Parts: sequence; C-alpha cells; structure tokens
Amino acid sequence: MSGISTLSDVLAIFLHSASLSLMAVGGGITLLPEFHRFLVAEKLWISDLQFTSAVALAQSSPGPNILFVSLLGWNAGFNGGGYAYALLSGIAAMLGIIVPSTTLTLLITRWAHRNQEMRLLRAFKQGMAPLVIALLFATVWVLVSANDVPARDWKLWALSAVSFVVLWRTKFHLLWLLGTGAVLGGFGLV
Repeated sequence: MSGISTLSDVLAIFLHSASLSLMAVGGGITLLPEFHRFLVAEKLWISDLQFTSAVALAQSSPGPNILFVSLLGWNAGFNGGGYAYALLSGIAAMLGIIVPSTTLTLLITRWAHRNQEMRLLRAFKQGMAPLVIALLFATVWVLVSANDVPARDWKLWALSAVSFVVLWRTKFHLLWLLGTGAVLGGFGLV
C-alpha cells in the first residue's frame, strides 16, 4: 500500500472524482464500487479495511452521505505523505466530486423546470429508476465482499430482508427500522 505522495497523485484523485461526479445518478453512495476499484484494487492507496471504515464512519456521522469521498482521499493521502497530503487529497477528492455534478445539476434543473411537460423528460426520469437500483445493489455487493465472511452474518441478511419487505409493503417509517437495527446491534443480537 503506497498512498498519495506527489501532487500528480492529488491531481489524479481529483480528476477521478470529477469523472465519477457525473455518474452519481443515485447519489454518491452508488459510486462506491468504482472508488473501491480505483483506490484499493488499482492504485493500492488504501486497504479494504480503511475503505469500509471510511464509508461506515461517513455514513454514521451527521451530514451528507458524500462525506465518504473526503475520508477516502484523506486516507490515501495520509498513507502516502502524512497530514499535508491527507488534507490536500481529501479536499481534492471532495472538490472533484462536488463541482461538476453541482454545476450540471444547476443547469439541468433550470432547463427541466422550464420544459417539465416534455414526454422525453418524463420517460428519462422513469428509465433512471432501474439504473439507480442496480447501482445500489453493486454498492451492497462491494461492501459485503470486503467482509470475507458473509455466511457468518446470516442474522444481518435476515434483518435486511425483513426491513426491505416492511419498507416495501407498509408505510412504516425508515427511522424506526434503523432504530430497531441499532438496538438489536447494541444488544449483540445481530
């Protein structure tokens, strides 16, 4: 594991994040598989454990769920060059993921608001739903695969399946399910 240790590496993480920014159709979390491929498998800048830990920490903290990108950049920079490169890499990754998609969203939203009755626009919105769902499944696969022992976690799989069915078939609020999962985890039941 080498980490980010030159300014060209900082530029590389910025450019990679910027290119992924335009693919974040279902939100930033759908980019996890590609970030994993780039940072862990291809560049060897961070380990699997650092990757999953950064995602878990960012998801558990208040704020937008895209925070995991800055933590991934921080870890890659810290592994290679210490605090200075950690700070640079975290900022570069975050700016790369935010600036292109924010600019595109602003422009497209203004256009879509003016043309909301177009049949093509409505069809596009409906066609994006399956893509977002597939990207979320890919994200789950990457996070589960990094664990190495999914068969041992059958209780988590069962809890996830029950939660999915409850959310799909009832009007039960998601926060109650999250709270139930937290209590079960706190008592060591899952």
